Amino acid sequence: MIRHLDQHNQTLSLNSPANLVSTPPVDSRHRVKQFMQNLQDEICSALERLDGKARFREDQWERPEGGEGRTRVIREGRIFEQGGVNFSEVWGDTLPPSILTQRPEAVGHEFFVTGTSMVLHPRNPYVPTVHLNYRYFEAGPVWWFGGGADLTPYYPFAEDAIQFHALLKSACDVCYPEYYPVFKRWCDEYFYLKHRQEQRGIGGIFFDYQDADGVLYVGPDTDGPAALYSQQVGKVPRNWEDLFGLVQHCGGAFLPAYLPIAQRRQKMEYGDRERNFQLYRRGRYVEFNLVYDRGTIFGLQTNGRAESILMSLPPLTRWEYGYQPEPGTPEAQLTEIFLKPHDWADGHFQGT
Repeated sequence: MIRHLDQHNQTLSLNSPANLVSTPPVDSRHRVKQFMQNLQDEICSALERLDGKARFREDQWERPEGGEGRTRVIREGRIFEQGGVNFSEVWGDTLPPSILTQRPEAVGHEFFVTGTSMVLHPRNPYVPTVHLNYRYFEAGPVWWFGGGADLTPYYPFAEDAIQFHALLKSACDVCYPEYYPVFKRWCDEYFYLKHRQEQRGIGGIFFDYQDADGVLYVGPDTDGPAALYSQQVGKVPRNWEDLFGLVQHCGGAFLPAYLPIAQRRQKMEYGDRERNFQLYRRGRYVEFNLVYDRGTIFGLQTNGRAESILMSLPPLTRWEYGYQPEPGTPEAQLTEIFLKPHDWADGHFQGT
């Protein structure tokens, strides 16, 4: 159900003069950079404690055209076979074509981008792969926030999906109760492998181009569920501080949403069957990241550090021609039932 702003005291204070200001504060770049670095630090520290064996290796790098970053990779751990948590800030004379087609008003302006991105590939097939990315763009008078987090399980556990979505929904609801319904639908739309006609995982939230204009869905599918829901909501008055708050709340929700899942599944026994299926499904992850992922495209178009851009790929994977899981197995249930969009945050799973 669409809920109106004036019906919820946790939503934006529309009478505040601050909410009518669309320009960023003078220290916007420093504040977002500091948050992104702190988020990287918090996530890495928590994952090292969880793993108990491996530690992150950090590589600091510089971009000749302008920019720098910290790439942290964990390998051969007790829980994490490989994973990376990146921080970067990049600046330059002009944004790449992949961005300018969406934001033509940024043409001719120097740009600044900062963000934190993460992908974790656990060893145990019962522990899901997880992805996070939050970012901020400025280009002359143009600015926006983007990001999200999503879960990619290899074996279906409804309680994990419900928990992950419920925590992300709570983080969104603190800022505005219609954020999650739009961003959840946008996530289902974005992480869809068109050539396979299947979802990559069970989703989460995804948003981009969030600015003072107030339109929630700014994506390509103008007739899709996210767009239609956003049209019903209409424009949402908010300013830079409101959207920075959204990113902060969502970024802070990641560890409470994911760590209990990894803790629950880390000791489950598995054999060659489960491991081979995990490697097969990892192939879908590779296909998405190399064909569709906008972060990968942006990084390569801006001459970013290839090792950092491609750290999202798993260390091992496999492809099998014409693979079909045995009917009635958990492997079959994953794609036939579990990976279909569900109202996870409401505890609804139309499974068997």
